[in-house]
Amino acid sequence: MPGSVQVTIGPTGGSVDRTVATHCPYCALQCGMRLRASADGGVQVLPRQFPTNQGGLCQKGWTAAELLDHPQRLTTPLVRDRPGAELRPASWDEALDRIVADVTGIQQAHGRDAVAMFGGGGLTNEKAYALGKFARVALRTRNIDYNGRFCMSSAAAAGIRAFGVDRGLPFPMADVGTADTLLLVGANVAETMPPFARYLTEMKQRGGTLIVIDPRRTATARLADLHLQPTPGTDLAVANALLHVALREGWVDQTYVTERTTGFDTVRATVAGYWPARVERLTGVPIGDLEAAARALAGGDRRATDAPPAKVVILTARGAEQHAKGVDTVSAYVNLALALGLPGRPGSGYGCLTGQGNGQGGREHGQKADQLPGYRRIDDPAARAHVAGVWGVDPADLPGPGVSAYELLDALGTPAGPKALLVFGSNPVVSAPRAGRVQRRLADLDLLVVADFVLSETAAMADVVLPTAQWAEEDGTMTNLEGRVLRRHALRPPPPGARTDLAVLADLAQRLGCPAGQFPADPAEVFTELRRASAGGVADYAGVTWERIDAADGVFWPCPDPDRPDTPRMFTERFATPDGRARFVPVEHRAAAEEVCADYPLYLTTGRVLAQYQSGAQTRRIAPLRGAAPEAFVELHPDLAARLGVADGDPVTVTSRRGEMRAPARLTESIRPDTVFAPFHWGGAGRINSVTNDALDPTSRMPEFKICAVRVERA
Repeated sequence: MPGSVQVTIGPTGGSVDRTVATHCPYCALQCGMRLRASADGGVQVLPRQFPTNQGGLCQKGWTAAELLDHPQRLTTPLVRDRPGAELRPASWDEALDRIVADVTGIQQAHGRDAVAMFGGGGLTNEKAYALGKFARVALRTRNIDYNGRFCMSSAAAAGIRAFGVDRGLPFPMADVGTADTLLLVGANVAETMPPFARYLTEMKQRGGTLIVIDPRRTATARLADLHLQPTPGTDLAVANALLHVALREGWVDQTYVTERTTGFDTVRATVAGYWPARVERLTGVPIGDLEAAARALAGGDRRATDAPPAKVVILTARGAEQHAKGVDTVSAYVNLALALGLPGRPGSGYGCLTGQGNGQGGREHGQKADQLPGYRRIDDPAARAHVAGVWGVDPADLPGPGVSAYELLDALGTPAGPKALLVFGSNPVVSAPRAGRVQRRLADLDLLVVADFVLSETAAMADVVLPTAQWAEEDGTMTNLEGRVLRRHALRPPPPGARTDLAVLADLAQRLGCPAGQFPADPAEVFTELRRASAGGVADYAGVTWERIDAADGVFWPCPDPDRPDTPRMFTERFATPDGRARFVPVEHRAAAEEVCADYPLYLTTGRVLAQYQSGAQTRRIAPLRGAAPEAFVELHPDLAARLGVADGDPVTVTSRRGEMRAPARLTESIRPDTVFAPFHWGGAGRINSVTNDALDPTSRMPEFKICAVRVERA
């Protein structure tokens, strides 16, 4: 059975090994794997047939168990007696008493909102839910957000305003492999989620066309039949040009537009101004490439035959979304998909590629500033009444919406901002934009608490560090990029001295005065409560049970009834809007928040590499991954390097108006001569987020990670 636990008994009756079916701890593919614990304490990763990965794993997945018994694993709480003192070991009672005393004192002096929480997109659904509940009930603070704001918020906002709901892929991932045309916008899946690349191979073997839009010729772009390489920050103009061509050539699905959408006339008028010659000047993408891409997306030669409509999929990712106009950029590609009649059509559609392991579930159940479980809005009186009833509190006692992740971090330690921060599952010292400023804000806090299993860069700054369980040491659920709710099975308990996040929150809540049992430490109890809290919401998990997940390969939400089917494919009959129609949204290209100039003449863009993940706190500690990607680097085109007098491997400094980073140069013709690239997995001198721009999207509050103006000099 999927999700089964097996124990092999030796000839003398002793347990030889234990095997569980579970999922990789890293990206949103949540690849299936099996873990085997042998009698000598070793843990082995084994292949598992699962729909998303078919037994395959990337190097990160195969080496994931190496962190479980790493020598740098934290197994005792640490406290700092005074600013500037070293962290020292402490008992759990001392650490928790210190937190409660400081939180209580700070709130008495400065109010409830003087204490904040910061969560993560890698936390299980149970932990994300408990974090939101803890903030609103135990702390009664409005100040909570999470690092997923830096990942999925722009695509989420665009999806909600077009479709009325945000689910990364509203169709099963297998549709990608059967597509006749696939458009990837700002997605380097060959490096960021390698098992996904098998769908690209399947599609191409069937004669499908792969189009990639990316300013770099990435490993994914090298697989493409057509690579559009625009100037960074101009993806929106490209989308509007593609729709312009589709309109000009009569490729718009007028029946679909009339019957299933609203607002098209305004978008038609907007894209009239994006003729290919103009967009070539804006973006650098040749007219012929724009027209060829539009033709492939419209079905190519199939349109002139009696063949069934082409299967076409459009997917966006961080390259299009991490901009101060990220929501509008995604909306432009949604408009294109709607005009071609793709959403809801079997085998076709629009979707976004969620990044973090629980990037989907983590944004559904309450750790966002404006959210309650079930993807409810915290300012909705009916939502407040429902969730307060589940939690056993007065709706009037629930705080209102807080501020977004970067705004929260930027307010820390200021006169009007929070004086204490509790961090679970995040490392903002490395991952936040304008990270030097964020680091200074963290240093100004009266209390910084970090729950983690290694001493990350953020944990190293903390006043209290709480050692927590790892992914193989606790049960729970994750929701992958398809909206498929999955089971994580514990292979073994945490080592002595470490506790689960749920146990930490339960203990803290009781010490803060909450009734015993109001915050269960058992993830099964928490999930049962989550189902009740999400019932009737947009992300309805009421019909999802652990047993149902284990009996199949996961359950797709929405699933309001345990006795009825789940929803692997959305929008087949209507959209989640009041009238059932999808919304076209007119959007215009606008310049990046920061343009190049004489002092900062180059564009910087950032991203991931194959062997590292997110802030690198985990992967940089695993020897094979560290060997494959040991340090940060800066990609430069050879022509640019020649002008700067830089040879391959030379140390260079990348400087913006906010800070600088230093790393070796890596010369490659895969990048535009006006652009440099650096990965964001390292701290210290190689921290590229010292340089990135903290300008925010006005709707999603997503920072502009993907473009800023810099200069590069030989160090």
